[in-house]
Amino acid sequence: MTADRPTSADDEGRQPDPWADLRRTTQARIGLGRTGNSLPSRRVLEFQTAHAIARDAVHEPLDVDGFARGIGELDLDAPIVVTSRATTRSEYLRRPDLGRMPDDLSQVPRADTEIGIVMADGLSPRALADHGHGLVAALLRQFDGRYSIAPPVIATEARVALGDHIGEALGVTTLIVIIGERPGLSVADSLGIYLTHLPRPGRADSDRNCISNIHPPDGLHYETAARTTAALIDGARRLGRSGVALKDLSGDDPQALSPGS
Repeated sequence: MTADRPTSADDEGRQPDPWADLRRTTQARIGLGRTGNSLPSRRVLEFQTAHAIARDAVHEPLDVDGFARGIGELDLDAPIVVTSRATTRSEYLRRPDLGRMPDDLSQVPRADTEIGIVMADGLSPRALADHGHGLVAALLRQFDGRYSIAPPVIATEARVALGDHIGEALGVTTLIVIIGERPGLSVADSLGIYLTHLPRPGRADSDRNCISNIHPPDGLHYETAARTTAALIDGARRLGRSGVALKDLSGDDPQALSPGS
């Protein structure tokens, strides 16, 4: 009997696996079983493999040149590359404060546009490499020319708050930070979108809206994330702010947003 399919009671004389159908619907580690007082060896090895993949996703650097070439194929200006004050990946992981501060933004032009897009490696550069191009392409299709967009920025060794400095330098009304999320033991390549209206240094996390778990086919799909982002942008423009004051109640209607209480 395998743990991945239900079996009959006659199959090797064992009872059917009651978790088999549920296990197909989730990446969570459920119904692992036991051998004596321990997990089966197979499940221990699966855990160790998942942990190694998550560690690799954190430490593997982004291929900036290759990623920039891919973004350059989209209907955007040539991407600008910036970095935080963290000089190495090790320092970035040990000093989150340095990842929130820019090293040099002198090459970031004043754009004075409606939308800015920052693509940050975050805690999973692999996520940005795997899904960044597809997500940005979906955003552009959803925007459909309704907004003026600043030259895109690729940020390395970056935390979310680094985008506030970039957004202020660009002079954009609304900033979208696309960033690799912290890898887990079931997903190592998940992207998040953080949306900040009127970005500037000192913005709190409560001033942002987050769309998380973007990693098709198992997570949120690009088009769904793009529709929600566009709805949040429209809501932020009407309300004049983002964050906890702005609620996504869109459901099937991506324009149905309302102010928070």
